[in-house]
Amino acid sequence: MNKEVTLKESLFLLVVLLAIIGACIIGLGMDPQIPILVSLGILIIFAKIKKVSWDRIHKGIMGGISPGLIPILIFMLIGALISVWIAAGTIQTIMVYGFNILSAKYFLPSVFVICTVVGITVGSSFTTISTVGIAFFGMGQIMGYHPAIVTGAIISGAFLGNNISPLSDTTNLASAIAEVDLFDHIRYMIRVVIPAFLISLIFFGVAGHAKVLSTGQEINQLVDTLSSSFPISVVTLIPVVVLFLCAWRKIPAIPTLLLSIVFTIGVIYIYHPHTSLSDISVLMQNGYVSNTGVGTVDKLLTRGGIQSMMWSVSLILLALALGGLLVELNIIKTIISRITSFVSTKGKLILMTALSSMGINLLLGEQYLSIILPGEAFKSQYDAINIERKEMSRIVANAGAAVNALIPWGVSGVFITGTLGVSTLEYLPFAIFCIAAPLLNILYGFMSRKGKPRASSKAA
Repeated sequence: MNKEVTLKESLFLLVVLLAIIGACIIGLGMDPQIPILVSLGILIIFAKIKKVSWDRIHKGIMGGISPGLIPILIFMLIGALISVWIAAGTIQTIMVYGFNILSAKYFLPSVFVICTVVGITVGSSFTTISTVGIAFFGMGQIMGYHPAIVTGAIISGAFLGNNISPLSDTTNLASAIAEVDLFDHIRYMIRVVIPAFLISLIFFGVAGHAKVLSTGQEINQLVDTLSSSFPISVVTLIPVVVLFLCAWRKIPAIPTLLLSIVFTIGVIYIYHPHTSLSDISVLMQNGYVSNTGVGTVDKLLTRGGIQSMMWSVSLILLALALGGLLVELNIIKTIISRITSFVSTKGKLILMTALSSMGINLLLGEQYLSIILPGEAFKSQYDAINIERKEMSRIVANAGAAVNALIPWGVSGVFITGTLGVSTLEYLPFAIFCIAAPLLNILYGFMSRKGKPRASSKAA
């Protein structure tokens, strides 16, 4: 660029872009794609005013999109997985068994705890939400709970489990950026995770005592419908076992999902041997269509397919393109570099690290960058004022990965809305863990004493 971007220009641009996106989405109820596309256009105009070449503009856009290619492929595989799981009866079996085990009174805290355990086991919030999460979502609606609060319980458990799982990519990334041992990072995370877990559990326990609309007779009728219309058997749970085995063997997400899809197709042929390959193809592409004749069941089970994820994919591509250009123009770097000069105490440093991770989530919608950029920018400052880097790894994990679920155009927020059909603004007040964890981190930062040198925690 012929002229460097100034701090005033960076702040002005961010205020304008956030105002446009916020006014269109919150004020006018628009889908996020158009306001983000408009914001991208404004940013390109600004870049040309600063005499930035088209090659550099394209480089920024492609650089922003590149980190999202693997998540996008995972999204499409999950869309296909959901459709074949329903066709095989896997989701329905989980629901029927769940109705026999869980009571309506303790349903929400049970969902939260089970999703936490599954999240720790598989190391993926996306996998947790798109598998057992869908089953619990359907059960909650049948029991009469508002979809937003059920979604909040699922998300809280899934992201809590993800944040302390040694198999999680974001957990490994946070420890790597801070240069601390993975298990030291997880142990340090527990100090915030336990109180956040208890806060969430109490909230969902109290909320679970709210009036449930469906009667036991209605639930029994729906269970009978599921049992008579779909195969309900432990055999249909083979794809779930495959997921857990792959997690145990630390197999990456893409081959894990592909294996689960293959095994699920095998289950479909066990119960529906005359299914053609063409039928399987249509199912994976367009999703499953339920025709039980019971409206509630059909609405819950008509979902999935690669095409169901295309709305999410389009939003992610636009959001990442916008974020990539913001990074390429040094707008984010200009603001963060100025922030570092104001952080001279532990409380202020942790607060600014958290706000930076949240801000990058808000601006870029990308959970990996919300960990990487603040981590790289602030870790020398943690050394300078003698604070262990485990503090930094913990805050970027909680304010980065977990908060991403609360951003309507964030990768996680888009995925949740596309999978469960509940908008981010609806479930946001009930995603208790995602709210509590970063706030507790900030509170601890101001309450605790100055940290010790990080030398003992640095990875060998």
